[in-house]
Order: sequence, then C-alpha cells, then structure tokens
Amino acid sequence: MLRCEHLFEWLARERNITVEEMRAIIAARIEKGLNDPNPEKRAQWRKIPCVVDMPTPDEWLWYVANVI
Repeated sequence: MLRCEHLFEWLARERNITVEEMRAIIAARIEKGLNDPNPEKRAQWRKIPCVVDMPTPDEWLWYVANVI
C-alpha cells in the first residue's frame, strides 16, 4: 500500500530538505499548474479530485498513483 508520508520522506531525504519543505514545493507546483496560462494544462490539473479548490500534495499523489 502506498503511503504518502513514505514517499514525501524519501523525496525530502533525496533533496536534503524537510518533509514540510517538500510538501511546500509540491503545493507550489500544483498552484502553478492550476494557474497556467495554457487552458489545456489548467484543465489537466483541474482533473485532480480534491476537497477544496486546490488539491493537497496527498490528493495529487493519490491521483497520480491511480492514473499510472
């Protein structure tokens, strides 16, 4: 079973940063994608199911894992 925390810990360790910093990087990328000037790219990001307006890093990861 995929656990978000394990992946985020691994990614953070690989970059020598904290898990919180890794989550912030992912969140910033999600926000950038949702605001991309290209409407096709924005539409792709908006396909990610989320509870609020912007997917969390966990929601992004679950979406990516299920699409792959």
